[in-house]
Amino acid sequence: MQLQQLQYFVAVAETRHFTRAAEVVHVAQPSLSQQIKALERELGADLFLRARGNITLTDAGEALLPLARRILADADTARHEVQELAQLRRGRVRLGATPSLCTGLLPDVLRAFHDRYPGIQLLIEEGGSHDLVRELARGALDLALVVLPLPTASPALTTVELLREDLVVVSSPEAPRPGGGRRAVRITDLEGERLVMFRHGYDLRELTVAACRSAGFEPDFAVEGGEMDAVLGFVRAGLGMAVVPRMVAARSGRGLRVTPLARPGLHRTIALAHRSDVAPPRAARELQRMLLER
Repeated sequence: MQLQQLQYFVAVAETRHFTRAAEVVHVAQPSLSQQIKALERELGADLFLRARGNITLTDAGEALLPLARRILADADTARHEVQELAQLRRGRVRLGATPSLCTGLLPDVLRAFHDRYPGIQLLIEEGGSHDLVRELARGALDLALVVLPLPTASPALTTVELLREDLVVVSSPEAPRPGGGRRAVRITDLEGERLVMFRHGYDLRELTVAACRSAGFEPDFAVEGGEMDAVLGFVRAGLGMAVVPRMVAARSGRGLRVTPLARPGLHRTIALAHRSDVAPPRAARELQRMLLER
């Protein structure tokens, strides 16, 4: 018994016409009839009652029809699953992320993904959440790690919360301790301190400036306009202190003093976003799964 024979049998059963069934499965009608007869010989029973202009199923045909449909459906599922797995041998994933997440969260996850799927090319685009949302909307990215809430509401995007991360204050070990040496500093302790500040459009810049203003003062910038690596380098050099994610501080190695913020502190919510109207490619869905299960 061959899958092709079952496909022809189901086509005849559904159309109740050999010629129309042949058109449905794109085969010549004599070939279809021969395969149906071969299937009947294999099973030892007639499947159709053939009368001029009237094709009906025999009892054997009625019994075979649901089984044939199930077999064909299972075969299609198997084919689809194997093809999707085969696609993970090559291809690409276009992932957007804020620079701090590229430094803190992504290295370990991307290493695990690359170890499992070495044939998949990873294309990473760094940017602020606003820029990444725009790139997602125009189809230039498959997935993006963004900071919630989004700069502008976007019903065309689906977001799944990934983690809620504390922010900490980093400073040079050679500089005076922030907050007079307390184990945890308050936002108000940053008043009058020289801060190393990220460029405009950076989520961390906007969050830090908003927190300072909410505490009743304008932050004082020693240096501004840098990306994450530059900001950390300026802090190590003693130019000032900065507010950064805890994961970034933990991965930044020596040369930085890390001081937590006193309760309620500062936090940010990271989410994984993709377009709602287009399913991400198979490889991107696998990376999404690994990020959510990390």
